[in-house]
Amino acid sequence: MNTKKRALGWRTLWNPNNGAPAALLILYVANAIFTPRFATVSNTLNMLLQVSTTMIIAVGMTFVIASRGIDLTVGSTMALVSVIVALLIKHGIFIAIPVALASALLIGLLNGFLISRLSLEPLIATLAALIMWRGIAQVIGDGQLVPFANPTFEAIGKGYLGAIPIQVVVALIVIAAAIFCIRFTLFGRHIVAVGGNEAAARLAGIRAFRVKYIVYIISALLAGLAGLIETARLSMGDPSKIGVNAEFDAIAAVVVGGTPFSGGRANVLGTVVGALIMQVISTSFNMLLIPFTWSLVLKSVIILFAVFLQRSREV
Repeated sequence: MNTKKRALGWRTLWNPNNGAPAALLILYVANAIFTPRFATVSNTLNMLLQVSTTMIIAVGMTFVIASRGIDLTVGSTMALVSVIVALLIKHGIFIAIPVALASALLIGLLNGFLISRLSLEPLIATLAALIMWRGIAQVIGDGQLVPFANPTFEAIGKGYLGAIPIQVVVALIVIAAAIFCIRFTLFGRHIVAVGGNEAAARLAGIRAFRVKYIVYIISALLAGLAGLIETARLSMGDPSKIGVNAEFDAIAAVVVGGTPFSGGRANVLGTVVGALIMQVISTSFNMLLIPFTWSLVLKSVIILFAVFLQRSREV
């Protein structure tokens, strides 16, 4: 009985609606006290700059996981988009950007087809696609960096809107749109219904296969957008480095933020907080000159703890 009470206490403490924000607040305040120059405006903006693409990808991942799926292709999608836009930018942004995003759309459609129509396991299907699309990106780019110069396009990754980086503004728009979709649209309710109980959702008249198609398309397009931002920031396409481990950063943010792997719930704000927690840890370790590998250990512990608590709620 006491064990059950303790488990209930931990679950209450790490409620998706308050546990992650509380952890973020504690981490930020602790670093403000013990890490020199951590709580400055410039450092806070820098953290937002670094985490913005992760937030964009993680929003798409939230939709996928809420539908009881997973998308491991987001990093490879970023790489493919990066190479395509870098190769085509000489023809102008009105050709390069649509073609690059069309490649992301193709990946989303293929993922949706494999998972919703062929009923393949999302983990296996997207793992295979991860390897394939990264390989195709390297073939197209000949395994080399693809530098370019286009100030208009580069502004996406380097420009500012007042004092706020443009990529942060883009991330905020994506987050706001996702929150609106989940909370106030029929499609958002369908995502949650399919993730909670697909058979019941079908009986209720929801076209589950269509919902899955759309969530994978959304995830791929947002990964493509993140790839455009990273490419613009670096002023080059990089098929080998751009998007590496992006899928794991996104999954970590989603899980820590309170969206369970079992589906049936989508917490977009929690995902944003989860991404910020991971970024605060990385930044603080870097500023304190603690080896980066130790930050990976701490992040892993946090992820395992969040998954354990979610499992406790579901049992």
